[in-house]
Amino acid sequence: MPSKSHSISKRRVAFQGEIGAYSEQAAFAFFGPEIELVPQPTFRALFRSVADSHADSAVVPIENSLAGSVHENYDLLLQYRLPIVGEIILRIVHHLLVLPGVKKEEVRRVLSHPQALEQCRAYLEKWEGVIVEPAYDTAASAKRLMAEDLRDAAAIASQQAAAEYGLEIIESGIESNHENHTRFLILEREEKPPAENAKTSIVFSFRDMAGALFKCLAVFALRDINLLKIESRPLHGQPFRYYFYLDFEGSLADEAARNAIQNLREITTFLEVLGSYPAGRFV
Repeated sequence: MPSKSHSISKRRVAFQGEIGAYSEQAAFAFFGPEIELVPQPTFRALFRSVADSHADSAVVPIENSLAGSVHENYDLLLQYRLPIVGEIILRIVHHLLVLPGVKKEEVRRVLSHPQALEQCRAYLEKWEGVIVEPAYDTAASAKRLMAEDLRDAAAIASQQAAAEYGLEIIESGIESNHENHTRFLILEREEKPPAENAKTSIVFSFRDMAGALFKCLAVFALRDINLLKIESRPLHGQPFRYYFYLDFEGSLADEAARNAIQNLREITTFLEVLGSYPAGRFV
């Protein structure tokens, strides 16, 4: 018989990247320490791990306050249709990591995820002669320094990644703006009942006609529903046509929200509710 501490009793939480990734921090911040981490190499693998029941939940970065939206994950939300059941907003502090004893003047290249590199653009632009090398993950960049003994390179990653891979932090807070936050969505296979202080995410498309987007947004304005974000993504197979992703305050437990969605269905060609869930807290 399995022991009481066997990991099968823990919630399995998938994230993209290696141990030490910012998504791992978001997972612990949302669920607490008693979880089993399920690292995934790509965002598609991350979604698939929940869809195929290899993980119970996924922690998915969807937008950053400096670098903007993670467009791939908007597309994957529609493809996999995993309900959004929560969100959390993580303060991101970037550090410059090197192997022990390496000085900054010895560094010739900097490795990190493209989003992290973009968030540190101002810092990197002032560093003459350094080559920027995109990688699939911040923590993977830190792991590579250690695994390949790269003494001419540095990684941009988290403090946790430095500790995990035995690296030194030579500079901290190198993001272009210290109000640097990433919003993570929590995805599972089953919806949860809407809660108080909720928000709802939907995706829709409509026929190409004058005033169509205005009419779609008006169903919320007429009911005094606050819109939080709108994002457009290409509608594949139909050039220059778009899906619109929309977040608004309130849940489908609210009559006004239900009526707005019903009204919207009447004037769109496609509409999918991605989730009604508690609005995320800043951590």
